[in-house]
Amino acid sequence: MKEKQKSLDISIVIPVYNEEENLKELYEKLSNVLRVITENFELIFVDDGSTDNSFNILKGINTVDKKVKVIKFRRNFGQSAALAAGFDYSKGNVIITIDGDLQNDPEDIPPLLKKISKGYDIVSGWRVDRKDPFFTKKLPSKLSNWLASKLTGVNLHDFGCTLKAFRRDVVENIKLYGEMHRYIPALASWRGISIAEVKVRHHPRQHGKSKYGITRLIRGMLDLITVKFLLSYSTRPLQLFGIPGIISFVAGFVIGAYLTIGKLFFGMGLSDRPLLLLAVLLIFLGVQFITMGLLGEIISRTYYEMRGMPIYAVKEIIDGVE
Repeated sequence: MKEKQKSLDISIVIPVYNEEENLKELYEKLSNVLRVITENFELIFVDDGSTDNSFNILKGINTVDKKVKVIKFRRNFGQSAALAAGFDYSKGNVIITIDGDLQNDPEDIPPLLKKISKGYDIVSGWRVDRKDPFFTKKLPSKLSNWLASKLTGVNLHDFGCTLKAFRRDVVENIKLYGEMHRYIPALASWRGISIAEVKVRHHPRQHGKSKYGITRLIRGMLDLITVKFLLSYSTRPLQLFGIPGIISFVAGFVIGAYLTIGKLFFGMGLSDRPLLLLAVLLIFLGVQFITMGLLGEIISRTYYEMRGMPIYAVKEIIDGVE
């Protein structure tokens, strides 16, 4: 990872994947908004393995504005990896993430910063009037947001909105995998942070093609299960597997003891007793669950001792240092 230089007020992180038609307009809108707030900012465009002309356009923007930094991946690693790279290479005290497709509105950045200035650690955008198809995007998103709130205990209306503001110390120790970028507030919640939500605008996509599909929704749901595990059991997996393991083992042992006493003292037959098979099954399941818990403990400790390995590979960096 690149060594951090002097801090800035604001870093804007923009993941980009085949957005050549949107980049110049997005840059202009972001610059116009931010220069009213402060001159001490940077724009970090992370090219997530684009196959169109996105990278060349970003290089051209960098030649005229050294506040722009461009990070190019060797291939497409996904939005979580792009945001992780943006966090790693950013220098701002406040980091704002925004999509590269112009559906988020840069004019909503000041309200996010206003909330951050009131002491919140994370401010998340809420696309109240979302301009997307209902059945393919809005309905699955509503269900996903409801389930995420119930499982994580973080009550947000819109986990999937990329437009968010973070204090630097919140994202420094968060490692992103899969589709976990949408659950950053939940991943950070164990630290006791304060989270606010701000209503933001959402525009229809004018150029390019949406990268959202049913497979991405499924991956997001699977990552939500992972988030629940990380929040509740990441440092104590034995409790997750051990409790049902002990219950299963004890139940099998009790049934086995009952059958053994019946056989020894009352002459009960065992060859035609399904309970015998159930007892053996429960004992084996109990041993397996407890073993899985112990292995989980070992893996968990290894993870925490060896974490820090990046989930992306950078091909080129065009620094924005003036």
